[in-house]
Amino acid sequence: MKKFLAILVVTACFVSCKDNPVSEKIKETRQNVSNTNKAVKELNKMQEDIEELKDIEPLTNDELKAWLPDEVEGMKRISYKAGQTSYMQIASIEATYANEDKSKKFKVQVMDGAGTVGATATAGMRMLFSQDFEEEDEYKTRRTTKKNGMKVIEEYHKQNNKSEIQFMQDNRFYIKVNGTNMDIDETWDAIDELDADDLG
Repeated sequence: MKKFLAILVVTACFVSCKDNPVSEKIKETRQNVSNTNKAVKELNKMQEDIEELKDIEPLTNDELKAWLPDEVEGMKRISYKAGQTSYMQIASIEATYANEDKSKKFKVQVMDGAGTVGATATAGMRMLFSQDFEEEDEYKTRRTTKKNGMKVIEEYHKQNNKSEIQFMQDNRFYIKVNGTNMDIDETWDAIDELDADDLG
């Protein structure tokens, strides 16, 4: 009996040890279960939204262009492309902004989830946003978080000061932005100037 208790104590210490691979595996399994549950809930809600989005007319190229500002955080728009995915019947636009010497750049890409194809195309992105994760190494950080009530994915490359942020606006528009020589906060400042609320 004493031997059995000793084994239990050692096992408990082993599992509770913070850097222990068994403990890490248990933590990872719990996280996976949590993410799976969230994914199922998101899938149920998403199916309802997809049915609604199918009946909505996607924005036209002119409407998307009209939404783009000429300037963001002191950076002027230097290029844009509209209708790159129109052959798939998906409305989209992308634009790049830069400061005078092009040392700082901000790129925004928007995909409209309206219409039959658009609703299906953005469904996979929504599943990704239902997950919870956080990772960091010497080169970058990547995590899900909440911003302005939305689930977002933030990625920051430390060595070259580059940021990437992805989110779904109103469960319809998939938006991805990249900031060159811009940290996460600067990139969010630029996003705020876009007024994504005005898209729909």
